[in-house]
Amino acid sequence: MAQGPAEPTAQTNESQVVEQTVLLYAAGKKIYARSIAGHFNNWRWAFVFLTQVLYYITPWLTWTERPAVLFDLEARRFYIFDLILVPQDFIYLTALLLLSAFGLFLFTAVAGRLFCGYACPQTVYTSIFMQVERWIEGDRHVRMRHDKEWSLAKRMPRKLLKWLAWAAIALWTGFTFAGYFTPIRDLGASVIGHGAALGFWQWFWMLFYSFFTMMQAGFMREQVCKYMCPYARFQSAMFDRDTLIVSYDNARGDPRGKRAKHEDYKAAGKGDCIDCGVCVEVCPTGIDIRDGLQYECIGCGLCADACNSIMDKMQYPRGLVRYTSINALDRNYTAAEVKKHFFRPRVLIYSTILLTITVVVLTSLFMRTPLKVNVIRDRGALAREVEGAFIENTYRLQINNTGNNAHVFLIKPVGKDGLENLKALGDIKVDVAGGAVKTAIISVQMPIDQANALTKGSHPIQIQVQSLDQPDLKVSEKAVFFTPR
Repeated sequence: MAQGPAEPTAQTNESQVVEQTVLLYAAGKKIYARSIAGHFNNWRWAFVFLTQVLYYITPWLTWTERPAVLFDLEARRFYIFDLILVPQDFIYLTALLLLSAFGLFLFTAVAGRLFCGYACPQTVYTSIFMQVERWIEGDRHVRMRHDKEWSLAKRMPRKLLKWLAWAAIALWTGFTFAGYFTPIRDLGASVIGHGAALGFWQWFWMLFYSFFTMMQAGFMREQVCKYMCPYARFQSAMFDRDTLIVSYDNARGDPRGKRAKHEDYKAAGKGDCIDCGVCVEVCPTGIDIRDGLQYECIGCGLCADACNSIMDKMQYPRGLVRYTSINALDRNYTAAEVKKHFFRPRVLIYSTILLTITVVVLTSLFMRTPLKVNVIRDRGALAREVEGAFIENTYRLQINNTGNNAHVFLIKPVGKDGLENLKALGDIKVDVAGGAVKTAIISVQMPIDQANALTKGSHPIQIQVQSLDQPDLKVSEKAVFFTPR
């Protein structure tokens, strides 16, 4: 006989189901950074001033009746004061990128994100835009109170004024950026309608750079550092336990707690941190440095300035938040011991590579010959017989004078092993202005009886180009002389 399902011997309790909502993407929280004065803030504004003076002034400088710094993409010339670089000098761009990379590695290994905190364009322009915001709308608590108001009549006039100020700075920044690629005086005359009309790409890059300056420095701000910048993600690969970073001294600061100014807080079991939160309020990325190293930290040191100001008010020693290393905190290093750990293997390796590349580049620039020559054969006729007495080859030369002074160049073919009697006809003397390119066409001949004594085919020769007024300025390029089979 089949049996039915067994009845439960005991009554089971019904389990309570708790619903929980998990957000895959947290809503962004607006950061209202508070202004603070102090040592690191002074350094930050010094770098803002230095970088922007260099950026805005450089395109207006002149050098021998031309812009001192001009990247003329149309003419394929980069003018940097007395230096003129052409596409054949691409190696120097590679060297510049290497110098930038190893410089960044070195500074990061020694003291963390110094570039991010003080010289990165995103940080610099965000600092400028935030200062304009404070001047127009007020400091942190005033802005927070105004943003909670519902009255547009009270909020909008100041915001519109702020946006107009931001737009003016962004437009001037974009105009200056375009001035590195087009002579800025001509660019300015064209913009105000007194010069030739600007081309599409000039308008595009000027407005494009202006738009992104305003968006990234005015509205996106810390989002760029946290989500768009790749450096925030791989910086840990360049850190070690002796890297100086902005750090909170847990051993000294914890347990945190509020207290009266002259309270015996140590007897109450409290640390030096009064848990005021000012270090969080001044942070441009909105992190709490007391939670340890975070990838969002840009190393600006404003939290150290904020903490020091509170320590001064409480009459506690400074340095609860400071630039130090993890090992220094764990092992209680003295200042001398911290400096001693600067010179560790990775720092020495980065320094050696950086110094080597710098010396090689400077030596190469110093020894660089400001003359480039390309020799192109006439492919229509490799060799021909002329007047029954000569064998003739034709060449087209592109003479690139990358110096600032004009020169008259003499073109002369040089051969050996039976090709000593070469003679050049055509444009054997060429006048080339400074920073200009000129094409010369020459015919190289040799007596037919001497050519018949050679093996048939190609023979290596040199085409020498030498300045008549500066004999040490000369270049010899390889070429071949064909004798008919």
